[in-house]
Amino acid sequence: MSPREALIALNLLPDIGPVRIRNLLEHFGDAAAVLSAPQKVLMEVERIGPKAANVITRWRELADLKGELKRIEKFGCTIITQDDETYPELLREIYDPPIILYVKGELKPKDRYAIAMVGTRQSTLYGRQSAERLSSQLAASGVTVVSGGARGIDSVSHEGALKVGGRTIAVLGTGLDIVYPAENFKLFQRIAGQGAVITQFPFGRKGSKQSFPIRNRIVAGMTQGTIVVEANRSSGALITANFAAESGRTVFAVPGRIDSPRSAGCHDLIKQGAQLCESAEDVLAEFAVISSASQPAETAGPMPSLSPAEQSVYNVLTHEEKQQDEIIRRSEVPAAQVSVALLQLEMKQLVNQHPGRLFTRAR
Repeated sequence: MSPREALIALNLLPDIGPVRIRNLLEHFGDAAAVLSAPQKVLMEVERIGPKAANVITRWRELADLKGELKRIEKFGCTIITQDDETYPELLREIYDPPIILYVKGELKPKDRYAIAMVGTRQSTLYGRQSAERLSSQLAASGVTVVSGGARGIDSVSHEGALKVGGRTIAVLGTGLDIVYPAENFKLFQRIAGQGAVITQFPFGRKGSKQSFPIRNRIVAGMTQGTIVVEANRSSGALITANFAAESGRTVFAVPGRIDSPRSAGCHDLIKQGAQLCESAEDVLAEFAVISSASQPAETAGPMPSLSPAEQSVYNVLTHEEKQQDEIIRRSEVPAAQVSVALLQLEMKQLVNQHPGRLFTRAR
């Protein structure tokens, strides 16, 4: 059994969970050693009592590893672990990150520039229009839009990114073989072709009151910030926002009508200190700071193609630090376009950002 297969087997076991698995791995060194350990030895590990130890020792009886491996192959998905380079960088930083992820599609390094967009399933026309506009603008600017694949705001957010040819990732609260809601079957196929559909749950796992908050935690954990587009005070989108805040990520909220119950949750978030979001520019201005994308550019290779705005901004930059206001003045590019251009130049590794929103050429 390979280390990856052993992790899959552990993930199949009921009532074990990432925290216990992590404690076991730290104690035994690898998943295969965990599965072969005697019950008495297992109980020496923190948070492993008689019940959990009994489950692990009976793993061949409780986990259909061979069947799961066949389902993985048949479905055409991949399994990534925290040891893989493709595991989301930001997700590693949260408490209790998933041990493994099932991925249909492809995760890319550029997905570290990701923003979550979430909201109510019972969305209004205003909410859906706002979500589509924001997600389209963000995706067109090179930001990966992450959401939970649910009906309403989630689905529209994915659609907006797909519409402009951008990247989007759907995080499921079920196994990959269970389409929920059922009408999103074709949407999930399109997302997998233009991004990824991911889950920490094995095949056959149905959604539950426990699985969807876990899904929300991944959505918040793998992104730089979370935008709540429309949510009432009991919306699950607020769970995602809370996870984002607990992980030190920026929370944005789109304001709505003051008499609309579906905007009450967003207004509460703004009162509590969330960033008010009226356009993608509000997010991009903050996103350029929190992404900390100051990476050394490669000196070899051709110069990436630039849009007119990007070229104008790049032309005024030097290896001496310049403030954004100075860049706007010298480039004669509108302020909103300058913020977008700077973000795109950072992602092309042509610009470095420094504390205080100072910018220099990277090459």
